[in-house]
Amino acid sequence: MTGIRLATRSIETNNTFTDRVQMVGYFNISISGTWVGVVTCQRSFDKGSTWHDVNSWDSDTQEYGFEPERGVWYIAGFKDGDYANGTAIVRLSQ
Repeated sequence: MTGIRLATRSIETNNTFTDRVQMVGYFNISISGTWVGVVTCQRSFDKGSTWHDVNSWDSDTQEYGFEPERGVWYIAGFKDGDYANGTAIVRLSQ
């Protein structure tokens, strides 16, 4: 793999996500800031037509995931109805 795969966004509203980023192997997820709600990480096997929940958090976190397949896209953010207030800084990187 060459280069860095990175999607980061400060999120302050419902139904808002990072840009999609293609991941394979180990990757990082960082959620920080002062916010209230539930941030959900999702993945897609069909280039973003359909998204599937992978995990969700209601507080800051620094974690890593593993994607064994090539061609899988990831996003993270607030699904509709999951944002209450504040700013969540969401970062997916590899």
